[in-house]
Amino acid sequence: MRFADTKIPGVVVIDLDPRQDSRGFFARTFCREEWRAHGLCDHIEQSSISFNQRHGTVRGLHYQIGPHAETKVVSCVEGRVFDVALDVRPTSPTLGQWFGVELSAANRRMVYLPAGIAHGLQTLDDRSTVLYQISTPFHPEAARGIRWNDPKVAIAWPLSDAIIISDQDRAWPDWPPVAA
Repeated sequence: MRFADTKIPGVVVIDLDPRQDSRGFFARTFCREEWRAHGLCDHIEQSSISFNQRHGTVRGLHYQIGPHAETKVVSCVEGRVFDVALDVRPTSPTLGQWFGVELSAANRRMVYLPAGIAHGLQTLDDRSTVLYQISTPFHPEAARGIRWNDPKVAIAWPLSDAIIISDQDRAWPDWPPVAA
């Protein structure tokens, strides 16, 4: 695996290092020792998957507050998504800034999101499937979000004319989030 820092401290793009032969390839997606060496959270408590029927689907921006703040590793195993990390950590030098990266079945890229990062995505293809590895179980009472199209955050979603979003995600408050 190759680890690349982003403009948001702690948010890391991870590229696989596949070993290929005539059958296809084999690649490690997690190695506790390697993750520890890079200062990343090295345990997973929950794994989830989201299937998205149509391109333009937006999920997010979601996060959990302490003591249930979650670290996530996100990858796209079918189709393509534009994945977004928004820094909501009160003491972070990049508070309120976002970073976006394309994840796809073809590029096999993953993004590591530490606790205190709100996560969202927009599907770029029909039938996109996203895999989440999460450090803590979901706690509904700790769930929070930021509205996906808040003009103060100004995320540059790639598909502005094809938005499919849940009522819950439409109803999240604008930036800054309300303290818990």
